[in-house]
Amino acid sequence: MSVVLGYDESPGAKQALTTAIDVARRYGEQLVIVCGTAPPGSLGEESRSHEAALQQLGGAAVAHAVAEAQAAGVDAITALVSARPVEALLEQAEVHDATVIVVGTWGESPVRGAILGSTPHKLLHLSRRPVLCVPAAD
Repeated sequence: MSVVLGYDESPGAKQALTTAIDVARRYGEQLVIVCGTAPPGSLGEESRSHEAALQQLGGAAVAHAVAEAQAAGVDAITALVSARPVEALLEQAEVHDATVIVVGTWGESPVRGAILGSTPHKLLHLSRRPVLCVPAAD
């Protein structure tokens, strides 16, 4: 079993990392730090270069998160997934038999999240596993 975290170094994700480390440590579970690297709505060669850039940024982001988790004594691994964040998180939650999926929020209204399709909002409706939404610090 594991704790799956969606991570991109945004303020909400950084707050979610702190919570995910705490949950993983309390329950003795591995932390799986996931970053979806598929670009939003692009096709062709532009899409490939965009995804390569997202993979590079995502790799750096998850490396920082792993270092923080390991410093806290939590076993952590990473998954850079060539999919949009929701699909990447749902996939990795199944692969790693997640107890919970942890994601950060950034303060958008529920209506805006429903209309624009925020990752936390989509996960709450699509996941068969519990989802913990952590608000960004003020």
